[in-house]
Amino acid sequence: MSDASVVPFRIGQGWDTHRIESGRPLVLGGITIPSEFGLVGHSDADVLFHAVTDALLGALALGDIGMHFPDTAPEWKEANSRQFLEHVLMLAHECNYVVVNVDSTIVLERPKLMDYRLSIRRSLASVLHLGLDFVSVKFKTAERVGPVGEGKSCEAHAVILLSTP
Repeated sequence: MSDASVVPFRIGQGWDTHRIESGRPLVLGGITIPSEFGLVGHSDADVLFHAVTDALLGALALGDIGMHFPDTAPEWKEANSRQFLEHVLMLAHECNYVVVNVDSTIVLERPKLMDYRLSIRRSLASVLHLGLDFVSVKFKTAERVGPVGEGKSCEAHAVILLSTP
């Protein structure tokens, strides 16, 4: 990114989805949630970290998570998605941007996640080097509509604001 393209603020939006499968760990925002099922993916399939990573990449106009961490690359097999977010955060800093805040939503029918809100927020805040007041994590169901509502998948959405330091 050239200096001419540095503007005071940039906003990015990210979305991710993964299939549900029994016997896999359910990792959301770096936190393992007790569940009889988890998400299927090349990495740990952490939809929240993936959505936030995509939001960061979008704000920087640097493509998407698949361009940087392809699911065909053996080095990303079973990878902790925190690595993806940390790498893209480093790219943001190299482009002279810091994260101002993030607003995110996890869409999942079950299990209920409200008891994990604080730990997920703390985990995300830690990776992004933000205070807790700048990290929002919401939980929704799909009201039994579509693949998420039928218990076949999980989604996450994220919006992130960047500013120059």
